[in-house]
Amino acid sequence: MGLQSLVALATHTGENNSYTEVEKDRQEQDGLVDNSMRALAKKFLWHGGSVYDAWFSCASNQVAQVLLTLPYSFSQLGIVWGVTFQVFYGLLGSWTAYLISCLYVEYRARKEKENVNFKNHVIQWFEVLDGLLGPYWKAAGFTFNCTFLLFGSVIQLIACGSNIYYISDRFDKRTWTIIFGACCMTTVLVPSFHNYRIWSFLGLGMTTYTAWYMTITALVHGKDPGVKHSAPNNLVQYFTGATNILYTFGGHAVTVEIMHAMWKPSKFKSVYLFSTLYVLTLTIPSATAVYWAFGDELLHNGNALALLPKNVFRDLAVVLMLLHQFITFGFACTPLYFVWEKIIGVHRSPRFLLRAAARIPVVIPIWFMAVIFPFFGPINSAVGSLLVTFTVYIIPCLAHMLTFRTAFARENAVEKPPFIMPSWAAVYVFNFFVVVWVFVVGVGFGGWASTVNFVHQIKTFGIFAKCYQCPNNSHRH
Repeated sequence: MGLQSLVALATHTGENNSYTEVEKDRQEQDGLVDNSMRALAKKFLWHGGSVYDAWFSCASNQVAQVLLTLPYSFSQLGIVWGVTFQVFYGLLGSWTAYLISCLYVEYRARKEKENVNFKNHVIQWFEVLDGLLGPYWKAAGFTFNCTFLLFGSVIQLIACGSNIYYISDRFDKRTWTIIFGACCMTTVLVPSFHNYRIWSFLGLGMTTYTAWYMTITALVHGKDPGVKHSAPNNLVQYFTGATNILYTFGGHAVTVEIMHAMWKPSKFKSVYLFSTLYVLTLTIPSATAVYWAFGDELLHNGNALALLPKNVFRDLAVVLMLLHQFITFGFACTPLYFVWEKIIGVHRSPRFLLRAAARIPVVIPIWFMAVIFPFFGPINSAVGSLLVTFTVYIIPCLAHMLTFRTAFARENAVEKPPFIMPSWAAVYVFNFFVVVWVFVVGVGFGGWASTVNFVHQIKTFGIFAKCYQCPNNSHRH
Protein backbone atom coordinates (compact mmCIF):
# COMPACT_ATOMS: atom_id res chain seq x y z
CA MET A 1 0.00 0.00 0.00
CA GLY A 2 1.45 3.44 -1.03
CA LEU A 3 2.03 6.40 1.21
CA GLN A 4 -0.89 8.26 -0.35
CA SER A 5 -3.20 5.33 0.33
CA LEU A 6 -2.11 5.11 3.97
CA VAL A 7 -2.73 8.84 4.46
CA ALA A 8 -6.15 8.53 2.87
CA LEU A 9 -7.03 5.51 5.06
CA ALA A 10 -5.87 7.28 8.21
CA THR A 11 -7.83 10.39 7.32
CA HIS A 12 -10.95 8.35 6.57
CA THR A 13 -10.63 6.40 9.84
CA GLY A 14 -10.15 9.61 11.81
CA GLU A 15 -13.25 11.09 10.26
CA ASN A 16 -15.25 7.96 11.18
CA ASN A 17 -13.96 8.07 14.75
CA SER A 18 -14.78 11.77 14.97
CA TYR A 19 -18.24 11.18 13.55
CA THR A 20 -18.87 8.30 15.99
CA GLU A 21 -17.84 10.40 18.97
CA VAL A 22 -19.98 13.33 17.84
CA GLU A 23 -22.98 11.05 17.31
CA LYS A 24 -22.42 9.45 20.70
CA ASP A 25 -22.27 12.88 22.37
CA ARG A 26 -25.42 13.95 20.55
CA GLN A 27 -27.28 10.81 21.66
CA GLU A 28 -26.14 11.31 25.26
CA GLN A 29 -27.32 14.92 25.17
CA ASP A 30 -30.66 13.84 23.69
CA GLY A 31 -30.93 11.26 26.44
CA LEU A 32 -30.19 13.87 29.10
CA VAL A 33 -32.75 16.23 27.57
CA ASP A 34 -35.30 13.43 27.38
CA ASN A 35 -34.66 12.40 30.99
CA SER A 36 -34.79 16.03 32.08
CA MET A 37 -38.09 16.56 30.29
CA ARG A 38 -39.48 13.37 31.79
CA ALA A 39 -38.31 14.34 35.26
CA LEU A 40 -39.79 17.82 34.85
CA ALA A 41 -43.14 16.45 33.68
CA LYS A 42 -43.15 13.94 36.51
CA LYS A 43 -42.38 16.65 39.05
CA PHE A 44 -44.99 19.01 37.61
CA LEU A 45 -47.81 16.47 37.25
CA TRP A 46 -47.06 13.82 39.88
CA HIS A 47 -45.00 14.95 42.87
CA GLY A 48 -46.84 17.62 44.83
CA GLY A 49 -46.03 18.86 48.30
CA SER A 50 -46.41 22.63 48.25
CA VAL A 51 -48.92 24.82 50.07
CA TYR A 52 -50.77 25.21 46.78
CA ASP A 53 -51.01 21.44 46.37
CA ALA A 54 -52.48 21.17 49.86
CA TRP A 55 -54.96 23.95 49.08
CA PHE A 56 -56.12 22.26 45.89
CA SER A 57 -56.41 18.92 47.71
CA CYS A 58 -58.49 20.39 50.56
CA ALA A 59 -60.78 22.43 48.29
CA SER A 60 -61.24 19.61 45.80
CA ASN A 61 -62.00 17.14 48.57
CA GLN A 62 -64.65 19.40 50.14
CA VAL A 63 -66.85 20.04 47.12
CA ALA A 64 -67.37 16.62 45.59
CA GLN A 65 -70.84 15.05 45.30
CA VAL A 66 -72.15 17.15 48.21
CA LEU A 67 -72.35 20.08 45.80
CA LEU A 68 -75.29 18.28 44.19
CA THR A 69 -77.09 17.61 47.49
CA LEU A 70 -76.90 21.10 48.98
CA PRO A 71 -80.01 22.32 47.07
CA TYR A 72 -81.79 19.35 48.69
CA SER A 73 -80.58 20.62 52.08
CA PHE A 74 -81.85 24.12 51.26
CA SER A 75 -85.28 22.63 50.49
CA GLN A 76 -85.25 21.33 54.09
CA LEU A 77 -83.79 24.44 55.72
CA GLY A 78 -84.72 27.39 53.56
CA ILE A 79 -82.27 29.90 52.08
CA VAL A 80 -81.55 31.92 55.25
CA TRP A 81 -80.76 28.91 57.42
CA GLY A 82 -78.96 27.18 54.55
CA VAL A 83 -76.55 30.07 54.02
CA THR A 84 -76.12 30.60 57.78
CA PHE A 85 -75.18 26.97 58.42
CA GLN A 86 -72.77 26.93 55.47
CA VAL A 87 -70.84 29.91 56.82
CA PHE A 88 -71.04 28.69 60.42
CA TYR A 89 -69.87 25.12 59.80
CA GLY A 90 -67.31 26.34 57.28
CA LEU A 91 -65.67 28.44 60.00
CA LEU A 92 -65.96 25.69 62.62
CA GLY A 93 -64.44 23.20 60.18
CA SER A 94 -61.55 25.55 59.44
CA TRP A 95 -60.92 25.94 63.17
CA THR A 96 -60.80 22.22 63.89
CA ALA A 97 -58.59 21.63 60.83
CA TYR A 98 -56.21 24.16 62.37
CA LEU A 99 -56.30 22.23 65.66
CA ILE A 100 -55.50 18.99 63.83
CA SER A 101 -52.53 20.67 62.14
CA CYS A 102 -51.25 21.86 65.54
CA LEU A 103 -51.54 18.37 67.01
CA TYR A 104 -49.78 16.82 64.01
CA VAL A 105 -46.85 19.25 64.26
CA GLU A 106 -46.64 18.68 68.02
CA TYR A 107 -46.67 14.88 67.62
CA ARG A 108 -44.04 14.92 64.89
CA ALA A 109 -41.75 17.27 66.82
CA ARG A 110 -41.90 15.06 69.92
CA LYS A 111 -41.23 11.89 67.94
CA GLU A 112 -38.33 13.38 66.00
CA LYS A 113 -36.71 14.35 69.32
CA GLU A 114 -36.88 10.61 70.09
CA ASN A 115 -35.13 9.92 66.76
CA VAL A 116 -38.18 8.24 65.27
CA ASN A 117 -37.78 7.92 61.49
CA PHE A 118 -40.87 8.42 59.35
CA LYS A 119 -39.21 7.46 56.07
CA ASN A 120 -41.60 5.28 54.05
CA HIS A 121 -44.27 5.78 56.70
CA VAL A 122 -47.35 7.99 56.37
CA ILE A 123 -48.49 9.49 59.68
CA GLN A 124 -52.25 9.21 60.24
CA TRP A 125 -54.70 10.85 62.65
CA PHE A 126 -55.12 7.88 64.99
CA GLU A 127 -51.31 7.65 65.33
CA VAL A 128 -51.17 11.32 66.33
CA LEU A 129 -53.81 10.67 69.01
CA ASP A 130 -51.92 7.58 70.18
CA GLY A 131 -48.63 9.46 70.49
CA LEU A 132 -50.14 12.42 72.34
CA LEU A 133 -52.91 10.88 74.45
CA GLY A 134 -52.56 7.10 74.50
CA PRO A 135 -54.22 3.93 73.15
CA TYR A 136 -57.83 4.73 74.09
CA TRP A 137 -57.73 7.90 72.02
CA LYS A 138 -56.07 5.95 69.24
CA ALA A 139 -58.97 3.48 69.27
CA ALA A 140 -61.54 6.29 69.16
CA GLY A 141 -59.76 8.11 66.35
CA PHE A 142 -59.28 4.90 64.39
CA THR A 143 -62.93 3.84 64.72
CA PHE A 144 -64.56 7.13 63.79
CA ASN A 145 -62.06 8.13 61.11
CA CYS A 146 -61.98 4.82 59.26
CA THR A 147 -65.75 4.39 59.41
CA PHE A 148 -66.21 7.93 58.09
CA LEU A 149 -63.78 7.25 55.22
CA LEU A 150 -65.51 3.98 54.48
CA PHE A 151 -68.93 5.61 54.11
CA GLY A 152 -67.38 8.60 52.33
CA SER A 153 -66.11 6.19 49.69
CA VAL A 154 -69.53 4.53 49.54
CA ILE A 155 -71.14 7.92 48.88
CA GLN A 156 -68.80 8.55 45.95
CA LEU A 157 -69.84 5.29 44.29
CA ILE A 158 -73.52 6.03 44.86
CA ALA A 159 -73.01 9.46 43.33
CA CYS A 160 -71.32 7.97 40.27
CA GLY A 161 -74.27 5.66 39.61
CA SER A 162 -76.74 8.47 40.26
CA ASN A 163 -75.05 10.97 37.95
CA ILE A 164 -74.38 8.78 34.92
CA TYR A 165 -78.04 7.75 34.91
CA TYR A 166 -78.97 11.29 33.89
CA ILE A 167 -76.96 10.88 30.69
CA SER A 168 -77.91 7.30 29.92
CA ASP A 169 -80.75 5.31 31.48
CA ARG A 170 -79.80 2.24 29.50
CA PHE A 171 -78.85 0.72 32.85
CA ASP A 172 -80.46 1.35 36.22
CA LYS A 173 -78.47 3.17 38.93
CA ARG A 174 -77.56 -0.04 40.72
CA THR A 175 -75.94 -1.46 37.58
CA TRP A 176 -74.06 1.79 36.97
CA THR A 177 -72.81 1.69 40.57
CA ILE A 178 -71.46 -1.82 40.04
CA ILE A 179 -69.69 -0.69 36.85
CA PHE A 180 -68.11 2.33 38.49
CA GLY A 181 -67.06 0.26 41.48
CA ALA A 182 -64.85 -1.73 39.14
CA CYS A 183 -63.47 1.49 37.62
CA CYS A 184 -62.70 3.02 41.04
CA MET A 185 -60.65 -0.01 41.97
CA THR A 186 -57.86 1.45 39.82
CA THR A 187 -57.22 4.03 42.58
CA VAL A 188 -55.07 1.38 44.28
CA LEU A 189 -52.38 2.40 41.76
CA VAL A 190 -51.95 5.93 43.21
CA PRO A 191 -49.19 5.64 45.85
CA SER A 192 -50.01 8.58 48.16
CA PHE A 193 -51.27 12.16 48.39
CA HIS A 194 -47.95 13.31 46.92
CA ASN A 195 -49.27 11.98 43.63
CA TYR A 196 -52.60 13.78 43.47
CA ARG A 197 -51.17 17.11 42.23
CA ILE A 198 -52.72 17.22 38.75
CA TRP A 199 -55.85 15.37 39.89
CA SER A 200 -56.61 17.88 42.66
CA PHE A 201 -56.16 20.75 40.22
CA LEU A 202 -58.44 19.18 37.62
CA GLY A 203 -60.98 18.11 40.26
CA LEU A 204 -61.44 21.62 41.57
CA GLY A 205 -61.82 22.92 38.02
CA MET A 206 -64.52 20.32 37.39
CA THR A 207 -66.58 21.26 40.44
CA THR A 208 -66.11 24.96 39.72
CA TYR A 209 -67.67 24.45 36.29
CA THR A 210 -70.51 22.36 37.73
CA ALA A 211 -71.30 24.87 40.49
CA TRP A 212 -71.51 27.81 38.11
CA TYR A 213 -73.40 25.75 35.54
CA MET A 214 -76.01 24.98 38.22
CA THR A 215 -76.19 28.65 39.26
CA ILE A 216 -76.50 30.11 35.76
CA THR A 217 -78.89 27.42 34.48
CA ALA A 218 -81.22 27.84 37.46
CA LEU A 219 -81.30 31.62 37.03
CA VAL A 220 -81.91 31.37 33.27
CA HIS A 221 -84.59 28.71 33.80
CA GLY A 222 -86.38 30.87 36.33
CA LYS A 223 -88.94 29.73 38.85
CA ASP A 224 -91.02 26.70 37.99
CA PRO A 225 -94.75 27.51 37.61
CA GLY A 226 -96.38 27.28 41.02
CA VAL A 227 -93.07 26.75 42.79
CA LYS A 228 -93.27 26.71 46.60
CA HIS A 229 -90.58 27.51 49.15
CA SER A 230 -92.08 26.16 52.36
CA ALA A 231 -88.88 25.17 54.22
CA PRO A 232 -88.36 24.65 57.04
CA ASN A 233 -91.38 22.37 57.37
CA ASN A 234 -90.57 20.15 60.31
CA LEU A 235 -87.74 19.31 62.71
CA VAL A 236 -86.74 16.08 60.97
CA GLN A 237 -86.12 17.86 57.69
CA TYR A 238 -84.52 20.86 59.39
CA PHE A 239 -81.89 18.89 61.29
CA THR A 240 -81.31 16.49 58.40
CA GLY A 241 -80.43 19.44 56.18
CA ALA A 242 -78.25 21.00 58.86
CA THR A 243 -76.21 17.84 59.36
CA ASN A 244 -75.74 17.45 55.60
CA ILE A 245 -74.11 20.91 55.62
CA LEU A 246 -72.07 19.90 58.67
CA TYR A 247 -70.84 16.97 56.55
CA THR A 248 -70.01 19.34 53.66
CA PHE A 249 -67.22 21.05 55.58
CA GLY A 250 -65.95 17.90 57.26
CA GLY A 251 -63.21 16.78 54.90
CA HIS A 252 -60.78 16.48 57.80
CA ALA A 253 -60.55 12.70 57.64
CA VAL A 254 -57.64 13.13 55.23
CA THR A 255 -56.14 16.29 56.75
CA VAL A 256 -53.19 14.57 58.41
CA GLU A 257 -52.34 12.60 55.26
CA ILE A 258 -52.44 15.80 53.17
CA MET A 259 -50.20 17.54 55.71
CA HIS A 260 -47.77 14.65 55.75
CA ALA A 261 -47.48 14.89 51.96
CA MET A 262 -46.34 18.52 52.23
CA TRP A 263 -42.68 19.46 52.09
CA LYS A 264 -43.27 21.82 55.03
CA PRO A 265 -46.32 20.61 57.02
CA SER A 266 -46.10 23.54 59.46
CA LYS A 267 -47.38 25.82 56.67
CA PHE A 268 -50.75 24.05 56.58
CA LYS A 269 -52.27 26.16 59.38
CA SER A 270 -54.44 28.46 57.25
CA VAL A 271 -54.74 26.28 54.14
CA TYR A 272 -58.10 24.82 55.10
CA LEU A 273 -59.58 28.24 55.87
CA PHE A 274 -58.68 29.61 52.43
CA SER A 275 -59.96 26.47 50.73
CA THR A 276 -63.25 26.84 52.63
CA LEU A 277 -63.63 30.46 51.58
CA TYR A 278 -63.29 29.42 47.94
CA VAL A 279 -65.73 26.55 48.40
CA LEU A 280 -68.34 28.96 49.80
CA THR A 281 -68.18 30.93 46.52
CA LEU A 282 -69.32 27.73 44.80
CA THR A 283 -71.82 26.23 47.22
CA ILE A 284 -73.83 29.25 48.33
CA PRO A 285 -74.72 30.61 44.84
CA SER A 286 -75.47 27.17 43.35
CA ALA A 287 -77.64 25.90 46.22
CA THR A 288 -79.50 29.21 46.52
CA ALA A 289 -80.21 29.52 42.79
CA VAL A 290 -81.39 25.93 42.35
CA TYR A 291 -83.66 26.10 45.40
CA TRP A 292 -85.05 29.45 44.19
CA ALA A 293 -85.91 27.89 40.83
CA PHE A 294 -87.34 24.53 41.94
CA GLY A 295 -88.33 24.96 45.59
CA ASP A 296 -90.04 22.06 47.34
CA GLU A 297 -89.60 19.78 44.33
CA LEU A 298 -86.05 19.24 45.57
CA LEU A 299 -87.40 17.37 48.59
CA HIS A 300 -87.95 14.42 46.25
CA ASN A 301 -84.64 14.79 44.40
CA GLY A 302 -81.47 14.40 46.44
CA ASN A 303 -79.41 15.05 43.31
CA ALA A 304 -79.98 18.53 41.84
CA LEU A 305 -78.97 17.38 38.34
CA ALA A 306 -82.27 15.46 38.15
CA LEU A 307 -84.19 18.73 37.78
CA LEU A 308 -81.91 20.71 35.47
CA PRO A 309 -82.77 20.69 31.74
CA LYS A 310 -81.03 18.02 29.69
CA ASN A 311 -78.58 19.57 27.23
CA VAL A 312 -74.90 19.45 26.33
CA PHE A 313 -73.95 21.70 29.27
CA ARG A 314 -75.67 19.45 31.79
CA ASP A 315 -74.12 16.35 30.21
CA LEU A 316 -70.70 17.99 30.48
CA ALA A 317 -71.38 18.75 34.16
CA VAL A 318 -72.33 15.11 34.72
CA VAL A 319 -69.16 13.83 33.03
CA LEU A 320 -66.95 16.25 34.96
CA MET A 321 -68.57 15.29 38.26
CA LEU A 322 -68.08 11.62 37.43
CA LEU A 323 -64.38 12.21 36.89
CA HIS A 324 -64.16 14.27 40.05
CA GLN A 325 -65.97 11.64 42.10
CA PHE A 326 -63.46 9.10 40.84
CA ILE A 327 -60.71 11.39 42.18
CA THR A 328 -62.54 11.93 45.48
CA PHE A 329 -63.03 8.19 45.86
CA GLY A 330 -59.25 7.92 45.74
CA PHE A 331 -58.95 10.69 48.35
CA ALA A 332 -61.28 8.88 50.73
CA CYS A 333 -59.83 5.43 50.12
CA THR A 334 -56.11 6.24 50.24
CA PRO A 335 -55.99 6.58 54.07
CA LEU A 336 -57.86 3.27 54.28
CA TYR A 337 -55.26 1.76 51.96
CA PHE A 338 -52.52 2.96 54.33
CA VAL A 339 -54.30 1.46 57.34
CA TRP A 340 -54.73 -1.88 55.60
CA GLU A 341 -51.08 -1.90 54.48
CA LYS A 342 -49.99 -1.34 58.08
CA ILE A 343 -52.29 -4.10 59.36
CA ILE A 344 -50.90 -6.72 56.94
CA GLY A 345 -47.31 -5.44 57.20
CA VAL A 346 -46.54 -4.16 53.69
CA HIS A 347 -46.69 -0.39 54.30
CA ARG A 348 -42.92 0.12 54.24
CA SER A 349 -42.34 -2.21 51.31
CA PRO A 350 -40.41 -0.59 48.40
CA ARG A 351 -42.36 -2.82 45.97
CA PHE A 352 -45.36 -0.66 45.18
CA LEU A 353 -47.07 -3.25 42.98
CA LEU A 354 -47.21 -5.52 46.03
CA ARG A 355 -48.82 -2.73 48.05
CA ALA A 356 -51.27 -1.96 45.21
CA ALA A 357 -52.37 -5.59 45.00
CA ALA A 358 -52.74 -5.73 48.79
CA ARG A 359 -55.13 -2.75 48.68
CA ILE A 360 -57.78 -4.44 46.53
CA PRO A 361 -59.71 -6.07 49.43
CA VAL A 362 -60.42 -2.58 50.83
CA VAL A 363 -62.58 -1.69 47.82
CA ILE A 364 -64.78 -4.82 47.95
CA PRO A 365 -66.90 -3.96 51.06
CA ILE A 366 -67.23 -0.34 49.87
CA TRP A 367 -68.53 -1.57 46.53
CA PHE A 368 -71.01 -3.90 48.23
CA MET A 369 -72.37 -1.27 50.65
CA ALA A 370 -72.93 1.21 47.83
CA VAL A 371 -75.27 -1.34 46.24
CA ILE A 372 -77.09 -2.05 49.52
CA PHE A 373 -77.78 1.57 50.56
CA PRO A 374 -78.05 3.80 47.44
CA PHE A 375 -79.65 6.73 49.33
CA PHE A 376 -77.73 9.73 48.06
CA GLY A 377 -78.83 12.69 50.21
CA PRO A 378 -79.96 10.87 53.38
CA ILE A 379 -76.72 8.93 53.79
CA ASN A 380 -74.79 12.22 53.72
CA SER A 381 -76.82 13.44 56.69
CA ALA A 382 -76.48 10.17 58.59
CA VAL A 383 -72.70 10.13 58.12
CA GLY A 384 -72.55 13.79 59.10
CA SER A 385 -74.44 13.39 62.36
CA LEU A 386 -72.99 10.10 63.57
CA LEU A 387 -69.40 10.17 62.27
CA VAL A 388 -68.29 13.61 61.07
CA THR A 389 -69.43 15.19 64.34
CA PHE A 390 -66.89 13.16 66.30
CA THR A 391 -63.96 12.73 63.94
CA VAL A 392 -64.00 16.29 62.59
CA TYR A 393 -65.27 18.48 65.44
CA ILE A 394 -65.49 16.84 68.87
CA ILE A 395 -62.34 14.68 68.99
CA PRO A 396 -59.92 17.38 67.67
CA CYS A 397 -61.21 19.93 70.20
CA LEU A 398 -61.03 17.54 73.15
CA ALA A 399 -57.63 16.22 72.05
CA HIS A 400 -56.23 19.75 71.80
CA MET A 401 -57.56 20.67 75.24
CA LEU A 402 -56.09 17.54 76.85
CA THR A 403 -52.74 17.70 75.04
CA PHE A 404 -52.09 21.24 76.32
CA ARG A 405 -53.81 20.93 79.69
CA THR A 406 -50.57 21.49 81.67
CA ALA A 407 -48.59 24.71 81.91
CA PHE A 408 -45.46 22.82 80.81
CA ALA A 409 -47.15 21.59 77.62
CA ARG A 410 -48.43 25.06 76.80
CA GLU A 411 -45.07 26.70 77.38
CA ASN A 412 -43.28 24.18 75.15
CA ALA A 413 -45.96 23.90 72.46
CA VAL A 414 -44.65 24.07 68.90
CA GLU A 415 -47.70 26.10 67.84
CA LYS A 416 -48.91 28.90 70.10
CA PRO A 417 -52.51 30.27 70.04
CA PRO A 418 -53.33 32.18 66.82
CA PHE A 419 -53.54 35.97 66.73
CA ILE A 420 -57.36 35.86 66.65
CA MET A 421 -57.28 34.09 70.05
CA PRO A 422 -54.27 35.50 71.84
CA SER A 423 -54.62 33.39 75.00
CA TRP A 424 -54.89 29.71 75.81
CA ALA A 425 -58.00 30.48 77.88
CA ALA A 426 -59.78 31.81 74.80
CA VAL A 427 -58.82 28.67 72.86
CA TYR A 428 -60.21 26.48 75.65
CA VAL A 429 -63.49 28.40 75.82
CA PHE A 430 -64.04 28.19 72.06
CA ASN A 431 -63.13 24.50 71.95
CA PHE A 432 -65.62 23.82 74.73
CA PHE A 433 -68.32 25.72 72.81
CA VAL A 434 -67.65 23.66 69.66
CA VAL A 435 -67.85 20.38 71.59
CA VAL A 436 -71.16 21.26 73.29
CA TRP A 437 -72.76 22.71 70.17
CA VAL A 438 -71.83 19.82 67.89
CA PHE A 439 -72.75 17.19 70.46
CA VAL A 440 -76.19 18.66 71.17
CA VAL A 441 -77.17 19.94 67.72
CA GLY A 442 -75.14 17.63 65.48
CA VAL A 443 -75.12 14.30 67.32
CA GLY A 444 -78.33 14.73 69.30
CA PHE A 445 -80.88 16.45 67.08
CA GLY A 446 -79.01 15.70 63.86
CA GLY A 447 -78.54 12.04 64.68
CA TRP A 448 -82.21 11.64 65.55
CA ALA A 449 -83.42 13.38 62.38
CA SER A 450 -80.97 11.64 60.06
CA THR A 451 -81.78 8.21 61.46
CA VAL A 452 -85.51 8.78 61.09
CA ASN A 453 -85.03 9.96 57.50
CA PHE A 454 -82.67 7.09 56.64
CA VAL A 455 -85.07 4.46 58.01
CA HIS A 456 -87.87 6.10 56.02
CA GLN A 457 -85.83 5.70 52.82
CA ILE A 458 -85.23 2.02 53.54
CA LYS A 459 -88.94 1.42 54.17
CA THR A 460 -89.86 3.29 51.00
CA PHE A 461 -87.29 1.87 48.58
CA GLY A 462 -85.85 -1.14 50.42
CA ILE A 463 -82.21 -2.19 50.51
CA PHE A 464 -80.53 -3.06 47.19
CA ALA A 465 -82.89 -0.53 45.56
CA LYS A 466 -82.55 -0.96 41.81
CA CYS A 467 -83.03 2.69 40.92
CA TYR A 468 -83.41 5.10 43.86
CA GLN A 469 -85.47 8.22 42.94
CA CYS A 470 -85.55 7.34 39.25
CA PRO A 471 -88.19 9.05 37.09
CA ASN A 472 -88.74 5.80 35.24
CA ASN A 473 -91.11 3.72 37.38
CA SER A 474 -89.96 0.49 35.76
CA HIS A 475 -86.61 0.89 37.50
CA ARG A 476 -87.92 1.41 40.98
CA HIS A 477 -88.16 -2.22 41.98
